[in-house]
Amino acid sequence: MTRLVEVPTQFDERSFDQFAGAFAAAVPDGERLLFDAHAADWASPYGLVGLLAAGQAARPSTAAPADRPLLTAPTNPEVTSYWVRAGFFREAATLFEIHGRVPKARPADESDVLLPVTPVRAAEDVHAVVSRIQERASAILTSELRLDPKATMGFAMALSEACQNIVEHAGTGGWVAVQSYHWRRKLARRVVVIAVADAGIGFRRSLEPTQARRFGDRWGDAAALEAALVQGVSRFRDPGRGQGLAGIRRYLARWDGKIAIRSGTARIALVPSWDDDVPLKEALPEFPGAQVLIIIPEQGSATR
Repeated sequence: MTRLVEVPTQFDERSFDQFAGAFAAAVPDGERLLFDAHAADWASPYGLVGLLAAGQAARPSTAAPADRPLLTAPTNPEVTSYWVRAGFFREAATLFEIHGRVPKARPADESDVLLPVTPVRAAEDVHAVVSRIQERASAILTSELRLDPKATMGFAMALSEACQNIVEHAGTGGWVAVQSYHWRRKLARRVVVIAVADAGIGFRRSLEPTQARRFGDRWGDAAALEAALVQGVSRFRDPGRGQGLAGIRRYLARWDGKIAIRSGTARIALVPSWDDDVPLKEALPEFPGAQVLIIIPEQGSATR
């Protein structure tokens, strides 16, 4: 028997909980999963890397190809073409048995996809990701987002630290994607979006050995996210490992950016004035690993 997991028509951070709920309801039965994206009209980088994380969680590493979860590709050719250009299907082919028409990937060209969906499994991958995107991102940040050229160094740091969280906290591989597009909701400006996701052990299990006793009865997914993002706690005490989430926070505070992290059953966000998100959500549908969203907006006047 195959259990159906519907991919939202508009698949981004706002519809992710709907997707996570369908995934959580299907997983306990132990049946093969079918991820149905045939009706998808749009997916953000966050949606794409989140779907890969679900496929990672649904397919044990020892599973034979015949036991892979199924994925129905979008029927809208423009959507499918974007998913190809964004590098989704290249990674999905290793996780899913894909059904539907998927066009062949064309040579990369200049586009709003600054960094296609890219695997991150080790520190070497993080360095490669940053090197690959730095030059292009610098041009976008200074010309389209009107950031000070000095901001490009901070952007590289934020991207590096977001990816490094996979290496240090996940216990497995994950993915990162970066895109520039027009943010229509309230902000009405161009943004650069970094999305990172994995299906690993998550923040609670990663920080539990060093932090659970300090929080006592409060310990859980929300407390772990609070410790990591608000208090700057890491499972490592070596200062040479980088600035971590605290460094990302400082960078985003300077440029009016946003970060949101979902792990387990909780989600925490540092919400700028241009967004209507809530700082903390608890009792969400269980989803493995961690999913990170970073948004850096164009500088200047905006609708508030």
